[in-house]
Amino acid sequence: MRIVILFVLILLLIPIGISAQKSLATAEPPKPHSPHRATLYSLALPGLGQAYNRKYWKIPIVYAGIGTIGYFALSNRENYLQAKEAYIYVFNKEEYPIENKLVGKYNANDLREIRDYYRRNMELSWILMALWYALNAVDAAVDAHLFDYDVGDNLSVQVRPNFIQPFTSVQSKPHSPIAGVSVQVRF
Repeated sequence: MRIVILFVLILLLIPIGISAQKSLATAEPPKPHSPHRATLYSLALPGLGQAYNRKYWKIPIVYAGIGTIGYFALSNRENYLQAKEAYIYVFNKEEYPIENKLVGKYNANDLREIRDYYRRNMELSWILMALWYALNAVDAAVDAHLFDYDVGDNLSVQVRPNFIQPFTSVQSKPHSPIAGVSVQVRF
């Protein structure tokens, strides 16, 4: 029994000694953070570039935008298809029964305007989805570029109220001071 315990302890200590020697012997510099890789990750799967940049709090924002824009795109598409069906039905003066709530309420011109309205909104929603997708990739790239950026202790911005005394010539009356704001930036 003692031999088994001794053997297990030896086996547990060997990898620790090897890894400690290995880390001391081959101390590699950290790999640089790649903006290219962050961009490709975000293009492959939205939010993956933010995870690569360790900005996990941005991932829900990315998916909330995708979900919101996707909801409006699909909702407008559904309304567009319903208005299109009603327009075709009314324009062709069909007589068969149809379950479309727009039929009977609107004439053909109104249905055409409703159809065009929802079509325009649907297309705009898909364009916004593409812009959101691109913004996701741009955010990941910019964040990766600034990943190792060091803001030193010397950087400061001070905003203070300031009163400016206007310049007056000898002949003119003195003016009262003008209130303003002073911004001082130190690098």
